[in-house]
Formats: sequence, C-alpha cells, structure tokens
Amino acid sequence: MSYSVGQVAGFAGVTVRTLHYYDRAGLLSPSERSTAGYRLYNDADLARLQQILFYRELGFPLEEIPGILADPRASALDRLSERHGQLKEQITKLQKLVEVAERAIEVERTGVRLTPEERFDIFGAVDWDLSYATDAQLKWGDSAGHRESMARAAKHTKEDWRRLMAELAAWRRELIAAFEDGQPTDGERAMDLAEQHRAHVERWFTPCPPDAHRRIADHYLADPRAFAMLVPPSEQLPGLAHFLHGAVHANAERTVEG
Repeated sequence: MSYSVGQVAGFAGVTVRTLHYYDRAGLLSPSERSTAGYRLYNDADLARLQQILFYRELGFPLEEIPGILADPRASALDRLSERHGQLKEQITKLQKLVEVAERAIEVERTGVRLTPEERFDIFGAVDWDLSYATDAQLKWGDSAGHRESMARAAKHTKEDWRRLMAELAAWRRELIAAFEDGQPTDGERAMDLAEQHRAHVERWFTPCPPDAHRRIADHYLADPRAFAMLVPPSEQLPGLAHFLHGAVHANAERTVEG
C-alpha cells in the first residue's frame, strides 16, 4: 500500500517540509511516484522514517543517521551507548542548573536583596538550608506578619544586614555562654536573652508580641532548618534549641504577668 506525503506527515507528526528535506538529503526517499510525479511512501519507507525519528528524538545529528541505518548491527549499539552517556551527562548538568535556579528562587524569598558578593561578605560561607524559605512562603505567605517581614527585609541595605548579623552574632555568643553555664530557662539571664531576641525580631522584621514569640520558638524546636537560620549548625550544641524554647516561653509568661 502506498501513502502520499501528506498522509505520511499526518501519521508521523512531522511537516511535509520535513519529509521533502529528508528526500533532498537522501535520508528518506519515497520508493514510488504517482503518474503525476507525486511522492508515494510504502510500508518499508514508513519503517525507515520511524527509525529516523527515533534517532532524532535521541538527539543524533541528521548526518549521522544514514550511517547507523546503513549497517545498524555494526554501529547502532556503539552509537546508542555513546549517546546514552552523553544524555546522562546532560541530565546531570541540567539537574545542577535546576538546583541553582531553585536556590536562587529560595534566596529571593528570604527577602535578602543583595548581590552574591555582598551576601558572602555579610553572611560568610554559611550554608543555610534555604528550602526553609520556600516552605515558609507556602505556609505563611498570605499572613500579614510574613508579608511585613519580607517587605522590611527587602528594604534592608547592605549596612543594615551587616549590623543585623553583628547584633545576632553577639546575641548568639551570650546565648551559648548562658547555656554552657547551666543557667535555668526561667532565670533572669535566660529570659533577658529571650527578650533581646524578641526585640531583635521587632527591630528588623515584624512586630513580635509574646504569643508570636512563643510560636517562633515552637517552630525552632519543630524544624531544625528554622533553628539553623538563627544558630548555624557549626555553633549548635545538643539541647540549645530546647534551652531557647524554654527561655522564650518563660519570658512570654513574665511579660504577660508584668
């Protein structure tokens, strides 16, 4: 049975122009012609076209395909194996690009409007799990507090971030020292540190009444990524998150009672 060029184009999902090009290139010439000179393809032609499209889908250049089809047993396996390796390399490269793009999106969601060089200068080589920023956006993106926090973070200048990080680093040193000294979570020193943290949040990001501060502390305990945004893993000690959690709750009670 014979098929016209239009029919074959419809079967194969290619354009008539593509089939004409394959004919001119000697890649797929129709086996027959009508009395009027029109191209006619038989079943063998369709099978060859299927092979051509298969190799094209794998990314083989058109100029290589005739050699593969001419002696498939001798060359197809080697060429497919080579192409398989190339595709795996491409997948690896694309995956890295996807990760870079995802990380860039997550960095933007933190509200830190700095160049990469400025980020490194201020934050150093801190490798935070920025997926936390994405999850936070999904969970609280519609809340007024989260919107305000992101809006204020977006307005911070490089010097603002430098002061913010210096303030946080000094506070962390005091927190760790109090923890290592064995201070009780409901003692004055621990509660004062909790109050300093609450004031830090209010000063740089969003209003933080005692109930909101409790929720933040609960989240530090529930999600290690959240606590790592406050205390980098390299500075963490076993029990430190629980210590801060207890101090925040004790301070909240003190504030409400006062």
